[in-house]
Amino acid sequence: MKQRRNLIGITVADFIVRTAYQIGKTPILPIFAARLGAPWTFLGFIVSVSTITGMVLKPAIGILSDRWGRYRWLIAGTVLFAGVPFLYRFVETPDGLFGIRVFHGLATAIYGPVTLAFVAEQTKTKRAEKLGWFGMARQAGYILGPVIGGWLLLTMDPVSVFNIIGLLSCLAFIPVFLLKKGGHTRSWIDRPTIRRQAAEALKAGIKTPSIWFSGGLESGLFVALYATKAFLPVYASSLGVNVALIGTFFAIQEGTHMVLKPMGGRLGDRFGYLGVIFIGMSFVGIALPLLALANGMFGLFMLAMLIGAGQAFVFPATIALVLTQISSAYTGAGMGLIGTLKNAGKVVGPILGGILIDRFDFNQMFQLMGVLLLLGAGLIWYWGQRGLSPVSVNVSVQE
Repeated sequence: MKQRRNLIGITVADFIVRTAYQIGKTPILPIFAARLGAPWTFLGFIVSVSTITGMVLKPAIGILSDRWGRYRWLIAGTVLFAGVPFLYRFVETPDGLFGIRVFHGLATAIYGPVTLAFVAEQTKTKRAEKLGWFGMARQAGYILGPVIGGWLLLTMDPVSVFNIIGLLSCLAFIPVFLLKKGGHTRSWIDRPTIRRQAAEALKAGIKTPSIWFSGGLESGLFVALYATKAFLPVYASSLGVNVALIGTFFAIQEGTHMVLKPMGGRLGDRFGYLGVIFIGMSFVGIALPLLALANGMFGLFMLAMLIGAGQAFVFPATIALVLTQISSAYTGAGMGLIGTLKNAGKVVGPILGGILIDRFDFNQMFQLMGVLLLLGAGLIWYWGQRGLSPVSVNVSVQE
């Protein structure tokens, strides 16, 4: 009962803060930066710097949550989510906006590994499925946030919207305070120094093949996904496609991801994680080259659903795969390392996409991204057929 209550509570809290955070990210943040006079190149850094913050800090925060427990870090993350939005009213220059985005990124850097580790500790069976349900609520924020932000921006200035974001984020304190404390934390008797624990955690992470395998898969998939997010609107606009249609494309993609994520986790638990990952990567690898060939709204939306389904198959399985190997003493550190690899893909994707477009064109960029994913899926299939699992674990976990 306690575990179920905690799972519901952390899911509600994460949904609230993630939705609020996404309200301020797209489309409000780029518009705010442009109004402050940020050059286009610097505007891109402003938008991505919070991701870089998480990429750097997630492993350290995961390690510290292993040491001191998850609860106090959840409180700290919620304070940042609720408090930082009120500071945007003092921003007057692009440099100031850049600085506050670095600070705001601390909130996601904390919530990323800590909430995943917290959810993992609430269950010993059907982990991928329950991670899928948790991810479903998180994904809802990626759908609702931009829509709410766009509507608010019709009648409010960006600073006023950020004030609303802060007020909305304060609601997350209710489910967080209702969480039952517990979960893994080392006792004072056997607790090593922070330096030693960090070394132990990093050593455990480095020696856990599933972290590098799963993190590498997620990073590679995010390279393709974020390159698509960055350049599909530009490509569609050059063809005269309504930008609102592209916004709907991404909403359908994330909506499909959200709805199918629990099912993807359940299939991974039942039939094996590598097989489900192969299917998911194949879906995305097939869909990306077809973007340039899609005719009309129906074709685009079908591809959006295919990409979303691919994400729903891959992401719960990769996290559950790590949990089959990582020690419970280093769950937070493992989630932090996964988060760093994931964020690296988010940063590299738009950069690599831009390089490919500059050298080739939009069509070939999408084709190359798709081919790379299909090659990765083929390698996973080969390993599975040969029994050469790169993580050396039984990847079909039954209850």
